Amino acid sequence: MKHFINIKDIPVSDLRKIILDAKKRKKKRKNLNILDVDKNSPLKGKFLIQMFEKSSTRTRLSFYLAIKQLGGGTLTLRPDELHLAKDESLADTAKILSTYGNAFMLRTDSDKKLKEFKKHINIPIINGLSPSSHPTQILSDIFTIEEIKKKLISKLNICWIGDANNNVINSLIAASVKFSFNLNIGCPKKYEPKKHLLRWAKKNRGKIYIFNDAKKAANNADVIFTDKVISMNDKINKAKKIKDFKKFQVTSKIINCAKRDVIFLHCLPRGSEVSNEVFLGKHSKVWRQALNRVYVQKSILLYCLDKL
Repeated sequence: MKHFINIKDIPVSDLRKIILDAKKRKKKRKNLNILDVDKNSPLKGKFLIQMFEKSSTRTRLSFYLAIKQLGGGTLTLRPDELHLAKDESLADTAKILSTYGNAFMLRTDSDKKLKEFKKHINIPIINGLSPSSHPTQILSDIFTIEEIKKKLISKLNICWIGDANNNVINSLIAASVKFSFNLNIGCPKKYEPKKHLLRWAKKNRGKIYIFNDAKKAANNADVIFTDKVISMNDKINKAKKIKDFKKFQVTSKIINCAKRDVIFLHCLPRGSEVSNEVFLGKHSKVWRQALNRVYVQKSILLYCLDKL
């Protein structure tokens, strides 16, 4: 049984298979309507159960379309609708999910809960976002980068500007090791990545460079990523944090430090971390980035259900 919880734990050969399959599937859907089913209905009769403990737009829509286009069905649950929120144990809930479903996608506010579900569930579990990891987002982003640049990501310079202590950058760091690409991180000193993650990356020959200057981080970049300064997990003085990141807003001045054909990516929703000029400008590929999540998540589902 294959889970999809953390990029760190998945062989790069499997990650590559998922990307290759997504590429083929996207090409084959050129003339199909959104709800048309893929040829051969590879997941006909399969049932995906989704549970969202955190708000979601792209993850919710993309997984819904992913399973539908593969010929399967889905049901989305809210925790407050379940006995789990009141009087049923997580272990018993996991057993019930295993009885009714073929796969479980969880978007959670607790890494501990994700581990507990994995321990008790008998069907594949997919991490749709947890406090420490956002693997489906980053694998889809790699797909988007290679699609646009027409090069393997290992040949490109990737840059992250912003808070380097959240789930998206954690998964990007893991991916930089797995796919062997250069990763420059530009952030204020007290918002650098967690030390244990950097130690793991160094031990595994990761090429990660930290800058406390956004322009230096963006130098010679092929891709610039950012994310909201105030994330869903933040329980801090928001006004102070926004002030700390004043010099790390992705503006045209930052973009001009990168290569002329640099692309800008953002997992969304956006905030003050990027200027309108950049977000809506020619370098921005955020809408294609969002759409591509459907194709990659289809291939993740196939991978987890041994249909890849």
